[in-house]
Amino acid sequence: MSVQSAIKRKTAPDILARKNGEPIVMLTSYHAHTASLVDRYCDVILVGDSLGNVMHGFETTIPVTLDMMILQGHAVMRGSKQSLVVVDMPFGSYEASKEQAFHSAARILKETHCGAVKLEGGARMAETIAFLTERGIPVMAHIGLTPQSIAALGSFRSQGKEEAEAIARGENVPGPIQNDAIAIAQAGAFSVVIEAVAEPLARKITETIPIPTIGIGASSACDGQVLVLEDMLGLSARVPKFVKRYGNLGPMIEAAIEGYATDVRSRAFPGPEHVYGGKPKG
Repeated sequence: MSVQSAIKRKTAPDILARKNGEPIVMLTSYHAHTASLVDRYCDVILVGDSLGNVMHGFETTIPVTLDMMILQGHAVMRGSKQSLVVVDMPFGSYEASKEQAFHSAARILKETHCGAVKLEGGARMAETIAFLTERGIPVMAHIGLTPQSIAALGSFRSQGKEEAEAIARGENVPGPIQNDAIAIAQAGAFSVVIEAVAEPLARKITETIPIPTIGIGASSACDGQVLVLEDMLGLSARVPKFVKRYGNLGPMIEAAIEGYATDVRSRAFPGPEHVYGGKPKG
C-alpha cells in the first residue's frame, strides 16, 4: 500500500481546527475490538482512566497506574485506524512537577504511538500544559468535575452553579472554572473536556475560548461530546444523569450466557455441527 492510499489518522491540529465547526464525536475505548467499532464513527477515542471503574471494578480512578493506561492504549491503537487516540494520564503520574509530567507523557506517546494525552486540572496545571506542548506533546485538558480529585471534592456533583447564576445576572467577571478554561487555552491545550458543569457556564466557556470544548454533562453548545462507551451501551449498572443509553446490552449478554450454560449442562452444546469428525478406519 502506498503512503498516498493509506488511511490518515486524525491529529490534534485536526481537532483544534474543528472549533465552531462540525461537532466532534468522542467515546472511550479500552480494547482493540471495541476500538475498531468506535473508530468507524468517532473523531476521537479516549483511553480513559475510567477503565479503573469499567474494567477493574474500582470505586474511583485513583488506583489506575501508568502501566495500565499504556497497556490499554496499545490495544486501542491496534484496533483503530482513523481516529485520534488520546490516553489519560492517571493520578500521580503528572502532578508532582512538570518534569514528571513530561516523562510520563513521553512514555505514553512512545510506547503506545497515540496522538495526545489528557490531564485533569485548570489554572493549576497551566504551567505543566505549556511545558508539555512546548516540547511537542499535544495535551487535552479536563476541567469542571475532575474525577481524580474526588477525595478532595467529596462526591461526584455538578460544578459551576454559582458561576452560571452570575452569568444569568449579566455579570461579566469570569469565575474559577471559566478562568481554568482561559488558562489552559493560553497554555497551549488543543481542546478541553468540560465535565458536569452547569449548562450556561459551559456554553459561555465555549463561546469564550479559542479551543474546542468537549462536553460530558455540560452543554449541547460545546464543540463536541464524549461518553463512556459502557455507560451508553447499557453495560454499567449505575450511570450519571448526563448519560443517554443508546443500547441495553447488559440483559442481552446475560441472556446469551444463560443460554450457553443451559445448553452445556443439558449436553445440547456442542452439537454435531460444532465438532470435528474423524475418518472411519478402513
